[in-house]
Amino acid sequence: MNHSLFILKVILPFLFFSLEISAQVRYKDEITDSVRVETSTYAFKDGHSLDMDVYFPAFDNDTKRALIFYVHGGGFAGGQRNEPGIQVFCKKLARHGYVVSSISYRLTRQGTKTEFGCDCPAVDKLNTFNKAVEDLQDATFFMIKNRDKMGIDPQKIILSGSSAGAETVLNAAYQPPYCYGLDSGPVSYAGVISMAGAVTDTSRIFKESAIPSLLFHGTCDNLVPYASAPHRYCKESEPGYLIIHGSYTIAQKLKKLGTPYWLYTYCNAAHEIAGKPMTANLNEIIDFCYSYVINKGTEQKTTVMKSENKSCQYQSFNFCEE
Repeated sequence: MNHSLFILKVILPFLFFSLEISAQVRYKDEITDSVRVETSTYAFKDGHSLDMDVYFPAFDNDTKRALIFYVHGGGFAGGQRNEPGIQVFCKKLARHGYVVSSISYRLTRQGTKTEFGCDCPAVDKLNTFNKAVEDLQDATFFMIKNRDKMGIDPQKIILSGSSAGAETVLNAAYQPPYCYGLDSGPVSYAGVISMAGAVTDTSRIFKESAIPSLLFHGTCDNLVPYASAPHRYCKESEPGYLIIHGSYTIAQKLKKLGTPYWLYTYCNAAHEIAGKPMTANLNEIIDFCYSYVINKGTEQKTTVMKSENKSCQYQSFNFCEE
């Protein structure tokens, strides 16, 4: 093979491949097509081990990667961290350069007669939220303690969750910074992605604790209200009556505080929104993480998805009727 032919057949393809790789932007584009998964136990509670599956972009030696937690749904009575759809979601995020941790947590309503409905006393609901938040914080501590092994940046931790998992991440997200003894200082979560979630108290969201938020919700959610209403629309006479504050109310609070947010509203949609964004809105999730968290964007944004004249028995909103 002469010298010119060698350059055409061997060297040039390699150069084009190298240019293509260098053009890929971590967190915005896929930087690998391969992902490896490791399972670790992060805590032992109530006689059970709490595990996490950690997804890493393969062949990636970066030591300061952003971390995304995912917390599954299931009404605090069911669900698993490694369901097929969750695995697909976590792998897609990891291929963009993130380390992704899908965690198990205490399902305190599992096996109970009332589960998480209107017969479950409000105080038990609050305790359920608190225990799940505590588990997520313990998972966070585990990852920070093992940050060198995991190759993560403690100042770039994003929370995400669906339904019960969304309630967990939202109630954890707006906490004041925690001190882990790091040279980089106290740690606040860098962003939160909620898929049909709510908080129990908006007064806990204040200027110093508010963080960039991507909030997916249907206006006709029958379990977790889009705005402020009783959890599962329980009657005031029922034990499970508890006012909680969904995505619309959270966004209004963030707007007043000047905190970046993206409210993604599905008009007249119910609780099925809890799982939909993991597939239908993956591009929006990638965009939020890259633009709002990694690049510290400041936009306050609202996206409204119209529906086909679907009726809703709950509160209506003008932007869904226009």
